[in-house]
Amino acid sequence: MRAVTTSPSSPEPPPVGPALSVDVVLPCLDEAAALPWVLRRVPPGWRALVVDNGSTDGSDRIADELGATVVREARRGFGAACHAGLTAATAGIVCFCDCDASLDPADLVPFVDEIRLGAADLVLGRRRPRGRGAWPPHARAGNAALSLLLRRRTGLRLRDLGPLRAARRADLLALGLTDRRSGYPLEMVVRAADAGWRIAEHDVPYTPRTGASKVTGTWRGTFQAVRDMSRVLQEPPAREGVTP
Repeated sequence: MRAVTTSPSSPEPPPVGPALSVDVVLPCLDEAAALPWVLRRVPPGWRALVVDNGSTDGSDRIADELGATVVREARRGFGAACHAGLTAATAGIVCFCDCDASLDPADLVPFVDEIRLGAADLVLGRRRPRGRGAWPPHARAGNAALSLLLRRRTGLRLRDLGPLRAARRADLLALGLTDRRSGYPLEMVVRAADAGWRIAEHDVPYTPRTGASKVTGTWRGTFQAVRDMSRVLQEPPAREGVTP
């Protein structure tokens, strides 16, 4: 088990210079139809890191043409794509957002402000469905069950384990995340809780995605995601000072 920081960066005045920059990690697998809308919604001055996870629809070309930085990750898996984006990031604050137009990157602005002001160490978006089919019942039930298990494991009273989130890059890297599948988002929360992070949750609109879903749109995808996340919850708390 890798070492985990006992506490992230202490609250401090908003930084100046490069530390003010923000990178948005956008894991991408065949999202050509959604990319133009998503990239237009990235706040001005922030860098979009589109992590292509083996697309065959030209997503990487479209992202490049639209001015995003394209990172290629050959290993399939949501966690593999997210972590490739995190390791490629250079900004002081890193955000994560799905690349299917179900979530708006512009909604990350208050998340980043909260991190900069030292009011929280990890800010998560609680998805609030807008429109028919935005969040299928089976996916919502799986999320609720995992939230309950998370509460038992860590004491956190979160209502969602959604992908929209923000934190400081150095602190995220120090968590030593190892999952490279669907358990990655939950592992981030669990390890942050074990390390004593202040975790906040705020409502964000969640709309029907563009194109076919690889996970929540199918029973099989949801089952695999719940299985991956359940495995994460069975891991013992990371101990300070333990090396790989």
